[in-house]
Amino acid sequence: MTTERKTHLDGIAVSLLVVCCLFWGAQQVLIKATLAELPPFYQASLRFIGATALLMLWCKWRKIPLWGRDGSLKPGAIAGLLFAVEFSAIYMGLQFTSASRLTVFLYTSPFWVAVLVPLWVPAEKIGKWQWLGLILAFCGVTLALFDGFKSAQAGHWKGDLLALAGGLGWGLTTVVIRTSVLSKLSPEKLLFYQIAISAALLPVVSLAVGESWQHSWSTFAVSSMVIQTVLGAFISYLAWMWMLSRYPATKISGFVFLTPLFALLLGNLWLGEALTLPLILGLVGVAVGMLLVNRKS
Repeated sequence: MTTERKTHLDGIAVSLLVVCCLFWGAQQVLIKATLAELPPFYQASLRFIGATALLMLWCKWRKIPLWGRDGSLKPGAIAGLLFAVEFSAIYMGLQFTSASRLTVFLYTSPFWVAVLVPLWVPAEKIGKWQWLGLILAFCGVTLALFDGFKSAQAGHWKGDLLALAGGLGWGLTTVVIRTSVLSKLSPEKLLFYQIAISAALLPVVSLAVGESWQHSWSTFAVSSMVIQTVLGAFISYLAWMWMLSRYPATKISGFVFLTPLFALLLGNLWLGEALTLPLILGLVGVAVGMLLVNRKS
């Protein structure tokens, strides 16, 4: 399916990105809070099994084909494996480090996109101003999370490495999508490859590492899994796939630097964490960086 691609982000894209980043900022905290009751791979398995079922029902209702032969199987399988690696790293990493600390390393993914996508898609080559914007935004995130670095828990380096692996997996997934036939698929089929493969692989991993699949959950755990599945793995990722099929990957990937800052803001409102000067300066850095990333050449 061929879609009209845009060269810059419009109001629709910016609005969707802000809403998605706001949700994703809360998502890491939600996952970590649920780890006390549901182990990591078990959480991830249920999330993607449920999201796959919802997506198949959605496609049946909208009469969107998922099984046609269009040459997308091989790159789709690669994207799905990378997606599964990304979320395995996220869920495992949150056992060792804080949600805010993990997020800053996870959101190194735009750098992989900015470096690798232009090698195959020359039209998305970014200039010096866009590079400056990415660097400024990342510095803003690091500055805003500085206090979290000082209070990191023991063994946090394991979570840091896993978060970096997750960021690499996310970045490479975006690269595969933008540099293959996947960029011409419907957002629904594009998402289906990723969550369906994750739904098939992660339960095997969960059982292999000996996780307990308990069925007696608290109200919080039930609410968490519903939110992670419906809003997270289905609605927000479908919106992300839709944007990847229509807008420059380098520009929308740069926007995700808002997510860790939203996480800190939500932590302040929800958990009473201090709104510090590094956070305020970080917000300014990200805002200016995003303006530069989306600056017309």
